[in-house]
Amino acid sequence: MKMTLSKLGIGLDARVVRLEACGPLQQRLLALGLLPGMSVKLVRVAPLGDPIAIEFQNQCVALRKAEADSIEVELLEK
Repeated sequence: MKMTLSKLGIGLDARVVRLEACGPLQQRLLALGLLPGMSVKLVRVAPLGDPIAIEFQNQCVALRKAEADSIEVELLEK
């Protein structure tokens, strides 16, 4: 099931399918090592829903909801 990263539930694992970001945001995500095919996990969501914290490759990164909307993920089955 494909969705955007912002729609992923807390504690769920997903695989990045596509980065729809462009410009500086795309460069930032690629510099952090977030690439298509990578596994990510939604760790936390702020009380008002923005920002969110994701974990991948032993690092935790905070993203704005609008940034997370530009990342398409596929839910991983356990």
